[in-house]
Amino acid sequence: MTLHRVAVLGGGPGGLYAARLLKLARPDCEVVVHEQGVPDQTFGFGVGLAARTQRKLSEADPATLHDILACSYSHDMRMRVAGREAGMDVSSLVAVGRAELLAVLQRHAEDAGVKLEFGVRRRAEDLDADLVIAADGVGSATRAAAPEAFGAEVETGSGWYLWAGTDVALDHALFAPAHTEHGTFVTHAYPYSPTRSTFLVETDEATWRAAGFDETTAATPADESDETALAYLSEAFAEHLGGHRLIGNRTRWLQFRTVRCEHWHHGNVVLLGDAAHTAHYSVGSGTKLAMEDAIALVDALGAHDDLEAALEAYTAVRRPAVARLQDIAERSRRWWETFPERVELPVEQLLVAYMSRAGNVPLDRFAGGSPEVVHAALTQWAGEEPSGDSLAEWVLARPLRPSAPGQEPLAEGDPLGSRGFDSRTVPDDPEALGAAVVDLGTDARPAGTEQHVDDAVRRAELAAATADVVWFDGGDDRGSVLTRFEVAELVRRRTDALVVVVGPADLRTDLADGLAADRTHLVAVREEQP
Repeated sequence: MTLHRVAVLGGGPGGLYAARLLKLARPDCEVVVHEQGVPDQTFGFGVGLAARTQRKLSEADPATLHDILACSYSHDMRMRVAGREAGMDVSSLVAVGRAELLAVLQRHAEDAGVKLEFGVRRRAEDLDADLVIAADGVGSATRAAAPEAFGAEVETGSGWYLWAGTDVALDHALFAPAHTEHGTFVTHAYPYSPTRSTFLVETDEATWRAAGFDETTAATPADESDETALAYLSEAFAEHLGGHRLIGNRTRWLQFRTVRCEHWHHGNVVLLGDAAHTAHYSVGSGTKLAMEDAIALVDALGAHDDLEAALEAYTAVRRPAVARLQDIAERSRRWWETFPERVELPVEQLLVAYMSRAGNVPLDRFAGGSPEVVHAALTQWAGEEPSGDSLAEWVLARPLRPSAPGQEPLAEGDPLGSRGFDSRTVPDDPEALGAAVVDLGTDARPAGTEQHVDDAVRRAELAAATADVVWFDGGDDRGSVLTRFEVAELVRRRTDALVVVVGPADLRTDLADGLAADRTHLVAVREEQP
């Protein structure tokens, strides 16, 4: 396929990386990046790159990765709750300042022969190019101009968050709540240089409004920072900031938007990165997805003689990986938006719940890298030390004793609670427990939807008002089982009912993870029918 001119809309990591790779693959092609901003006005703080992403970038373009790593900063992770701390070694995770990352990518793009145009807003329809790569972000003007052509869907989360920074390198990546008179705020923070850290804060809407941030958000211009919020949060997280203050860079409260598109291309225009799809920041995926999109797009253009076939191949290759990460990210987002409901857990148990929140890290795998954390968490959960070759099977066989340390989930005086259970795994027979069955069916997509989860919680809470036991049933696919655990946990924490989740035998590991993360009291294993 001959491409004489390619235009890239957006000078973020995905757009710049795609431009460089394309120019390297096609030296005779004119490649121009159109960025409406200017280089010295980049906003944002640090960007994380996990080990797997680093490997992919190394395979595609080792020279660029070398320079990215040269200005990056590695760190491990800690969670702090109620004066206690638990952590794990994730030194393969690095962070780099967004400005430094863009500077590296701009330099490498220009070195390859890419032309960079800054400070001018362009539209796809105005560009004379054989191919237009729209890497213009979550608010993509390209996507917004033709939403039906791209089959665009945007779902807005219920929580609020803001990106801030601080002028000190934290000792670790940090997850910690701050309790104020208005409610609970949670930070995800990490160092990205010897003198800087990203400090992201989120909260629920009730707390956001109680603190008056609905008013400060409305009063803050789009190109300025909410200084009232920064001052408030500097005080709220003072124990973690060590005398430093939060700093802003167009820092304002936002609600996360999950973007999905049925079609990633239309005519000679193809979407890349956040323009085509977003995944919640709690799984650190935005830059990763955009740069991996760029690799796949350039590979597809090189493997096909027809532009339409190449763009179809690009979508076919990337969509499964993106869908999987969006599934993980959606579950992670909803977990963080209800984080305050879990802060009574010991920090080790909370870290296990965090790692297993989206079904991506099984208990046995986490234990392989952080055995002390998992050992402490399971001891707190069960009232005895774990043993045996399989932690999952050990968890499934534990008794439910309301008087055991860390195990007081049942209402005092509840006959079911006083009876206890010899095993956390019960027969697949809701009638034997007199349970109210809440069938959540099969999810419309792997992570369900905000509305699906909210409706399921309301139905289950109504059932809990008239029954001592609520039994969660539904499809046997993994996505449906994970959603059942998500709903069950909220009901388990908001009501006095005994909560049971049923799942198929081939998902025993997920059933065990749900127990260990304190998402349910009991599980039932549905054996395969002959």
